[in-house]
Amino acid sequence: MKVTKPTQARSRSQKWKDVRAQRCRPPGKPAELGSSPALLRVAMEHQASAKKKPAVKRLKSKAKTVSERKMISTESGSKKSRAQTNGGSVFPLDDVTEDLQDLKECSRALNGNNGLQSPGTGDEVLLGRLEGEALHHCAQRDDRQNCAVLVMQEDQTLCFRGKCFLTCLYGRVEVMGFTIEEGQKSYPLFSPASHCPLTVRAMETSDYSREDRTEALHVLQKYLPSASRKKLLKKITSTSSVILLEPIESSLTRYLSSFTDLSELFSPTVGELMSAVLDTPLNGLGVIPLASAIEGLKISRSCREAFNAVVSACRGDMDGCAVILVCGTKNVGKSTFIRVLINTLLNHTASVDYLEGDLGQTEFTPAGCLSLSTVREPLLGPPFTHQHTPEHMIYYGQSSCEADPDRYLESLKSLWHRRPQIRETPIVINTMGWVKGFGLQLLVDMIRLLPVSHVVQLGHSGVTQCPALSPEFLRTARGFQTHPPAQTALDEFTESHCPPRNYSHLIVQSEFQGVARQGTAKHQRSNEQRELTLLAYLSQLQAPEPGPVRPLHSLTPYQVPCSAVALGVIHCDVVPGHMLYAANASLVALCCVTEKVPSKGGPLLLSQAPVCPCVGFGVVRGVDTARGLYFLLTPVDPAVLRKVNCLLLGEISLPSCVLTTQPGFEGEMPYVTADYSFDLTGAGKLRVFKGLSRPSQAGGQ
Repeated sequence: MKVTKPTQARSRSQKWKDVRAQRCRPPGKPAELGSSPALLRVAMEHQASAKKKPAVKRLKSKAKTVSERKMISTESGSKKSRAQTNGGSVFPLDDVTEDLQDLKECSRALNGNNGLQSPGTGDEVLLGRLEGEALHHCAQRDDRQNCAVLVMQEDQTLCFRGKCFLTCLYGRVEVMGFTIEEGQKSYPLFSPASHCPLTVRAMETSDYSREDRTEALHVLQKYLPSASRKKLLKKITSTSSVILLEPIESSLTRYLSSFTDLSELFSPTVGELMSAVLDTPLNGLGVIPLASAIEGLKISRSCREAFNAVVSACRGDMDGCAVILVCGTKNVGKSTFIRVLINTLLNHTASVDYLEGDLGQTEFTPAGCLSLSTVREPLLGPPFTHQHTPEHMIYYGQSSCEADPDRYLESLKSLWHRRPQIRETPIVINTMGWVKGFGLQLLVDMIRLLPVSHVVQLGHSGVTQCPALSPEFLRTARGFQTHPPAQTALDEFTESHCPPRNYSHLIVQSEFQGVARQGTAKHQRSNEQRELTLLAYLSQLQAPEPGPVRPLHSLTPYQVPCSAVALGVIHCDVVPGHMLYAANASLVALCCVTEKVPSKGGPLLLSQAPVCPCVGFGVVRGVDTARGLYFLLTPVDPAVLRKVNCLLLGEISLPSCVLTTQPGFEGEMPYVTADYSFDLTGAGKLRVFKGLSRPSQAGGQ
């Protein structure tokens, strides 16, 4: 398996240095922005009508830092040089002089009333949520470059549905715990109806003083015409933040929108339509602002205290790296908490390691996987928007581990041993929402087997749904594979027994939207989100350049000899003669077993599920039994495919929409049948449970 080499461990003095310079965009020509095609978005009152959305290239021009802009300001004052836009056009010198004059008049007006326009002028600064008329005064759009510039005052927020690229041109803003400052690259924001809407919040500026607001003028000259610049200049103060919003379209968004049920995935939900602000300069970019009636992401006080505690521990002199295990019952907000935690840590360090222990709601892979990833970019959207191949991955094959807990724990231990021993990067561990009975025992095992430094336990309404996993509780708790330390009567008096594990136990009361209940709207149920994640993975089969979406049956597959790879079904028992039928039109994991696969001329079948590396996934489009070939569709690189010698089939199946919406067929769809009866004996799957038969474990806790 191809493994990404870990970065060298840095000294502690360099570990938590400012990483903004590492996220700056590479230099680009200003004319490159003007090549972005337009992404048209219809008004939301016509939601039912589907419109064609041309592709848009990402902003490539580097936003200049404050020091660079001040140098430009000095040069423009002495040499009267002309500013140039990203589109390649040049602003006349008269426009620059006129803008500078307007800026001086605006500055004199602001200085007379402490930086705020007097009430009644229509230009007063409104704090809080940006909505309604405020958006018309604070945002301007340039149709030539198909972008919009938004001026935000400190603590103002923009809550929205949709998707866009965000670039901070002036000041700094915060999204899901991650701070975006001027000079950094553009970041993609995804706010679909399947999750809580994203909120952009303007933050207080850095320590440097912005006495000369001419630098803001030079920022606006690159993205807006003269008339629009004059309107926004009145809104900019020394503490303002200016952001650039651009439409985004990729193979992911094109593929998802090709399915009828997902065409409005990035539109407001039915309950949000009354609060959607439809007529603003941002709508045509794929951004639908929401009024203050929609709360957005709500982070409780205990959440913030936990973030501060973890960051303080990482920045302090703790022995080794921070290992943060996050646990809690299902639908309590673990995934949201972890995303905000990772984003917060990325404000201080270049990367964060992530160990996936939740089989049902995975973050970077399709469901049924355990993985170890290195996160270097902020997570500014739900899991299906940032799918990537982890450094190490093991395919378990099911959305729950109750059928074989031993293989679950062995897989986690195998992933942990693959992590470099000398590494100062903090690591976040996600866990399942199964916190009672055997699930609680597995949590106890994970805390004992892994060198955990922080246990963050999420609850809601003052309830955690399971005992507090403190070091004292771990002292006597029984795990699935581990047992509490033996203790005699003499030990109780002399305290000579082994001390409890030393880690910080943090209890967090979750106040995220929809906590303690599963979403009832479309795309919010756990099985629907698993399908979105799998569709996002399959979108990698589409061409990256703009064009029509190609169905899977029109793509050219790889031909894989049946004798070159072993085939195994790991979630149920299948008669050997039916294995090829089970694999046909199914999702398979591409794995690398250590044993050499013998070539016998026919398919090699595995008798048991192995714990082995997984490099990706594929779809068995067909099986040619006469020639002994599998026809496989996969986005995995051919150089990596040469190492694959095993195909594993689990219970994670292809979404039905992939098979039922194939264009170009008349009559009966291939692989789809309605002639199936669950009333027949043996019609369903025969499941095998390997971990719940121990007499000593039958009583649970």
